[in-house]
Parts: sequence; C-alpha cells; structure tokens
Amino acid sequence: MSLKYAILGLLNVLPMTGYDLKHQAFDATVRHFWPADQSQIYRTLNQLASENLVSATVVAQDERPDRKVYAITAAGQAALNDWLKTDQALPTLRDPLLVQLFFGQELPRADLLRLVEQQLAAHQAQLAIFGQIPIPPAASRPDDRWLALQHLTLDFGLALEQAYVSWLAHCREVIAAMPDADEVPDFRARFGGQTPE
Repeated sequence: MSLKYAILGLLNVLPMTGYDLKHQAFDATVRHFWPADQSQIYRTLNQLASENLVSATVVAQDERPDRKVYAITAAGQAALNDWLKTDQALPTLRDPLLVQLFFGQELPRADLLRLVEQQLAAHQAQLAIFGQIPIPPAASRPDDRWLALQHLTLDFGLALEQAYVSWLAHCREVIAAMPDADEVPDFRARFGGQTPE
C-alpha cells in the first residue's frame, strides 16, 4: 500500500499535522502519482500510529483548537527503508478511453473524435501543470540526490503526458480518416452474430 509509505516518506522529512500533510506536502508532491483525499490520509495516519510507525503529539494553541503533530518513529523509518528496497509489481492500467475506443465501432465518427479531443485537452492541461512544478533545476545542485530523484519522477510525468498527447493526436488522425459508422456493414456479421433489431 503505497499511501502508507508516501506518508512515512513525507514525515521522514518533517513532522506535520494531518492537515499540513495533505495541503502543504502531499498536494505539492506525491499526489501527482499517488492521489489521496484528506479522509484517506487521516485513516492511514491512525493505522500508522496503531502500528507504532508514527507518533502523535498534541500541541496546545491559544484561541485555536489543539494541533496533533505526527512524526515518524524509528520503527517507521525502518519500515520505510525496507519498503523502499522492495521490488514492485507493474501497475494495473485502467483507462476508460481505451474501453470506449475498443468497443466504439458503432459510434459516429464525430462522437469518437469528441472523446479523443476531450482527453487530448485534459492531457495537454496536465502536461502544462507538470511543466510548472516549482522545483529547482537539477543542474543547480548536482550533489543533491533528493532533488535528482524528484526530477526523475517529474521526468516520468512529463514523458507520460507527452506520450498520451502524441498518441491522442494519432488517434484523431486515424479516426478522421476512417469511414463513418453508417458507411460500413454491421461488424457482427464477421462473427456470425445477430444484428439487434
């Protein structure tokens, strides 16, 4: 479960409240490749505390509710280090557009193009977001291993979105050149199927 270790990784940098963990650390970093909402983060913090991988300290505040600050424990650091060395399985791809395209033979060309254009715009927007992530250039601190590793994850995000944009542009060209749905025989005839009435 990577959320658990993402939280341990962030707390390994700095103790934080659950709110700060979500809004100041998580949303600015790992949410780009492992999203989570506030309730998931709090549930995971409670689990980590029950496993003694994090500790929680209540900090009193004048005229404001008390703050619960979480910090990684020695056991948490050991668990994080063990997990960081663990081989990971390939991620499962679940992309609704691929299902739509795979079964979209009966859709008019205009509908298919609309689906592709919507996804193209979304991936172009995500590519722009990745391009504006404010981390210093790796060359500015050549001995900073953490910065170099952050750049590797950002490079992946950029490459993935660029690949999507290129593939979607290709989809648009192929779909625009193919016959429309009403210009070809019913595809079921190839399989000996019945055409719905």
